[in-house]
Amino acid sequence: MTTAENPPESLLRRLVKDLEERRVAIKRLGGEDKIARQHARNKLTCRERLDRFYDDGLYFEIGAHGTQMGLASGPSGDDKPPADGVVTAFGRVGGKIVCAVAYDFTIKGGSIGQTGEEKVTRLRSMALTGRHPMVWFIDSAGARIDPGSSHADAISQFAGTGFLFREQVTLSGVVPQVAAMVGPGAAGTAYIPGLADFVPMVKGIGSLALAGPALVKAVTGQDIGEQELGGSKVHCEVSGVGDCEVPSDGECVELVRKYLSYFPSHCEEAPPVLPVTDPIDRRDDAILDLLPDSNRKPYDMYKLIKMLVDKGPAGSPSEGVGDILDIKPRFGRSLITCLARIGGKSVGIVANQPMHMGGILENDSADKGAHFIQICDAFNIPLVFLQDVPGFMVGSKVEHAGIIRHGAKMLHVMSAATVPKITVVVRKGYGAGYYVMCGRAYEPDLIVAWPTAEISVMGAEGMVGIAARKLFGDTEPPPEVKEGILKEIRGRIDIYKSAGWAYIDDVIDPRDTRRVIAWGLELSAHKQALRPHKKHGVIPV
Repeated sequence: MTTAENPPESLLRRLVKDLEERRVAIKRLGGEDKIARQHARNKLTCRERLDRFYDDGLYFEIGAHGTQMGLASGPSGDDKPPADGVVTAFGRVGGKIVCAVAYDFTIKGGSIGQTGEEKVTRLRSMALTGRHPMVWFIDSAGARIDPGSSHADAISQFAGTGFLFREQVTLSGVVPQVAAMVGPGAAGTAYIPGLADFVPMVKGIGSLALAGPALVKAVTGQDIGEQELGGSKVHCEVSGVGDCEVPSDGECVELVRKYLSYFPSHCEEAPPVLPVTDPIDRRDDAILDLLPDSNRKPYDMYKLIKMLVDKGPAGSPSEGVGDILDIKPRFGRSLITCLARIGGKSVGIVANQPMHMGGILENDSADKGAHFIQICDAFNIPLVFLQDVPGFMVGSKVEHAGIIRHGAKMLHVMSAATVPKITVVVRKGYGAGYYVMCGRAYEPDLIVAWPTAEISVMGAEGMVGIAARKLFGDTEPPPEVKEGILKEIRGRIDIYKSAGWAYIDDVIDPRDTRRVIAWGLELSAHKQALRPHKKHGVIPV
């Protein structure tokens, strides 16, 4: 009943009320039971991830009203999965606009539907034209296969998802791309991380495979579990597809936020510079006790890195200690690649790790270094090289596995990189390892060395063996003769010989390393590296 005091509800009010009810229904995802099942697996829902990802949990969702298009629609047409199993949104992360895709495992296992892929395509277009980072939170069974779908529907969907990979390549190097594995990523969603820049994986939960265990068994007869086939340990330690294992879903979201904090929004911007209270001229006497007296004994390069980089701010997990984001720490372990800040400026650090295989480079570490250098170069992040490299691994095993091809990748990207490059030769700088770690010929904007450094084609001990064979053939020379040869060779590769030829810019007090790197960053801040015009180089993949 309507009265003057109680006028009839306007059409717009009724429509807005209907809209609100629709939005509430959409946010119920796959229903309470499936949400509870998601939580029981120690997983967040897709919307909980975005609430944590975006500043203050605020974001604009596109395509929220999308639903399954044609595929497996029931006779009554009532099969309408909310948002078609994927949330597509943009909002601010650390103050910057970021586009994000979150697959909803409570809806058909987070599988890719035709409408859902239309939404993701729309978001990719926004990321490209607006020059915004693109992030995927992958918790998906891959391409959707429903019993009720027609052959034409399936072909249409398959053709539609093909745009995903081509467009991801178009985005590559234009905006940062992150694929966070917060659940499974099979078939159609497996190549997203393969083409992304950064791939964190939730330990024991994230997985990647071109075919799941059921299909593997059907095709090959192999009976294998999801984690054994392509779990976080496999991809972060063996294949190298994953960048790091993260203990939980929430920590993975935070790690993605931290990763993006080092990067500009796109390739034509400079990286952000953050306020810093850590003095740039800080000197640490403990650095003088880091290296053992013998250059054949290892030490932990991580300790040196954390002495040099900015300490974490008050209240952060890294408060009072050097703050880094370690990339692929369990893969190619003879090389460290990490993001950090020096004087508030983002830097990519490439450092040999004597604690693992003496810091020698091999296939995996070369691939790891090449990929990291390319990412930093694409997004204008200066590179800092800390050299203690005995060269590349030798022998039939690595030769048969293509060590020349893998090493050439690192040589290629090192030569092509045009960002500021600062090199510190800490101890060994031997052979081609010296080249790929930004030796003098590879355009370091500043190259310095510690008094412990040696730059040579190989170590003194190796040259002694060659010299002894030339002098004595197969006969073992007297120990005093070998010692005399060793002393003479060490004198020839002494770092002051290199300094005398001006092959390095200075021999520095190790305690001044942080300040010297900062000088190098200031010197090269407006660097312009000239390259001949070409379509692109041909990297030895």
